[in-house]
Amino acid sequence: MISSLTELFENLESPIYLLDSLITLDSFCPIDLSVYNNELDNIDITNPDKCQEYIDTVLAKNKAKVGYGGYLEKRNLYSDKSSFSDQTAYRNIHLGVDFWTTAGTKVITPLKGNVHSFKNNNVFGDYGPTIILQHEIRGFRFHTLYGHLSIESIETIQIGQEFEKGSVLATLGTPDINVNYAPHLHFQIIIDMEGMKGDYPGVCSVDKLKFYAQNCPDPNILLNF
Repeated sequence: MISSLTELFENLESPIYLLDSLITLDSFCPIDLSVYNNELDNIDITNPDKCQEYIDTVLAKNKAKVGYGGYLEKRNLYSDKSSFSDQTAYRNIHLGVDFWTTAGTKVITPLKGNVHSFKNNNVFGDYGPTIILQHEIRGFRFHTLYGHLSIESIETIQIGQEFEKGSVLATLGTPDINVNYAPHLHFQIIIDMEGMKGDYPGVCSVDKLKFYAQNCPDPNILLNF
């Protein structure tokens, strides 16, 4: 019996793709949206147009089509969203990996799985259309979440529907659909869904980081990026 994702995927030799296979590996570049990136000091990163302008600058500089990164990244991206704060804590630590690219880009299923749940989380600052897959490999069960999708991605999908590895799962949404973010895929691994369906926190506060870092391990364990 496998006891962890690290053990399950420890022998991966090549990256697993999440986006259109026509986008080659040399078209990806890392991007830093953390509070420690001085280039963002005078940019309103909460504005999707300003955020897109910065992303385009990074992509052009690196001759890339996709900017990726963000696991456990502390960000100012959520500072204008009241749902990310309460009287005791502010949620600004990102629990998944983001892939910033153009709306309409195909999202590819990284592993065989079944639809656990889906939902249009259309509250300002949330995921917008979201799909969660359930996977079970060698007795180990876990989930993958795909956020900021197009509305078409969840119009015909069904609970329990099976997706083979490499099949098209969805497409990326525009800012008006993905609830005010520049187009991107939020990808997150979740061990225990804690009874939630169609949604799961993608950002946490410092005081909850220990739990969420364990329940939402680094996606690079799977992606091998």
